[in-house]
Amino acid sequence: MKIRIKDNSLRLRLTQSEVSTFEDEGSVSAAINFPNGHSLIYSLNKNQGETFVAEFNGTQILVSVPENAYSTWLKPTEVGMEDQLALGDGSTLRVLIEKDFACLTERVDEDESDNFPNPNVNC
Repeated sequence: MKIRIKDNSLRLRLTQSEVSTFEDEGSVSAAINFPNGHSLIYSLNKNQGETFVAEFNGTQILVSVPENAYSTWLKPTEVGMEDQLALGDGSTLRVLIEKDFACLTERVDEDESDNFPNPNVNC
């Protein structure tokens, strides 16, 4: 699972096997390990509520999504799901979860064998 953070935007991109794990187990996680022994864990979970939730506890980013969003997103034709979460200062946090597509141009140092086929490739 890839994570992209920019300002008040959090984006998670999942491969085919990660989407399958999420569907079967209700969660999927990954970690970034640092040389000083610390890790940043990021997780995507299903929740029984009606809204997206995003939390950070100092070592873990936890995003959970409601059933109506993830059940739609699991369909083969769906690419992403997103929400804008209100912050206390009147701004929002944009949360976006996407299926990770293979790039149109080959990347030598990146294994894309588990990525979703890119729909923009002409056969």
